Amino acid sequence: MATLLSGQLLFAALVSGALYAMVALGLNLVYGTLRLLNIAHGDLVMIGAYVAFWMLASFAVPPVVSLLIAALVCGLFGLAIYQGLFKRLLAKPELAKRVEANSLILFYGVSVILQNVAALAFTSSSRGYQYLNTVYTFGDVTATGNRLLLLGVAAAVSLSMLLFLRLHLFGWALRAVIERKEAARIVGVNVDRVQAMTIAAGFAIAGMAGVLVSMTEQITPFMGFPFTIVAFVVIIIGGLGNIGAGVVAGFALGFVETYGIAFTSASYRSILIYGLFVAVLLMRPEGLFTKAVRS
Repeated sequence: MATLLSGQLLFAALVSGALYAMVALGLNLVYGTLRLLNIAHGDLVMIGAYVAFWMLASFAVPPVVSLLIAALVCGLFGLAIYQGLFKRLLAKPELAKRVEANSLILFYGVSVILQNVAALAFTSSSRGYQYLNTVYTFGDVTATGNRLLLLGVAAAVSLSMLLFLRLHLFGWALRAVIERKEAARIVGVNVDRVQAMTIAAGFAIAGMAGVLVSMTEQITPFMGFPFTIVAFVVIIIGGLGNIGAGVVAGFALGFVETYGIAFTSASYRSILIYGLFVAVLLMRPEGLFTKAVRS
C-alpha cells in the first residue's frame, strides 16, 4: 500500500499520461478537422524517434534541438500528404465521404511504406542512446532528466494547444471546422487552409512525441503500432474530435495503466488498456467526457 501511495508512482503516472495525451493530441486534431482515421499516426512517432537518433549519431545534435527538426520534418510530410492526396478530394462533398470511409486503408498503406523505408535505412535492429540520464531526487521521488524533460514538454505542448484553441483566432476557426465544417465555410472560414495547417500540426506533434520517446527507450521501425492503439483508445475515451477531453483522457489512461500494473503486474498492461477501451465503448460510446446526444 505504501508503494501505491508513493510519489514515485504518481510521477510515473504523470509521465505516461503526458506522453499519451501528446500522442493522441495529434491524431485527434487530424480526425476532428478532416475526419480521417490515421492508422499511420504511430509511425510518425517512429519517424520523430529516428530523426533524433540520426541527428545525434551523425551530427551530435542533442534531442532537445531535434524536437524542432522532427516537428518540421513530420509537419512538412503531413502538408505534402494533404496537398498530394486529400486537398482535391475533400473539396468535393461526394468524394469527401468516400475518402473518409477509406482513410483507414489508405493510411495503412502509408504505415507499411514508412515502416519499410525506416527498416531499409536503419535496419530492423533496436537502436538507442543516452541523453539526460542523470538521476535527480525530490523527497521520495527519483527521476531521470530525460523523463522530467518528457513530462515538461508533453504537458506544455498539450496545454499550449488547448490555450491556442481557446484564445487565438485561428484556433476558433479550427474549432468551428471540427464542430460544423460546412457552417464554418459559410461564415467565411478558409476550410482548406485550416485543414492543411491542422494536419501539419498533428503530424508535427507526433514527431515531437517520437523524440521524447527515443530519450527513454529503444526504438525500432515497427515501434509505432502500440502508440497508434494508445492514441485511438485515448480519443475514444475522450470523444472523437474533442481535443480538450482527449488531453484529460490521456492522463487518465496513464493513471489507469500505472496504478493498474502496480496492483497487478506488467503482464496485465494490454488487458488494462483494451479492457478500458471496450468498457467505454459499451457504456459511453460517445466518450466519457462528452455529453450524450439525445434524439
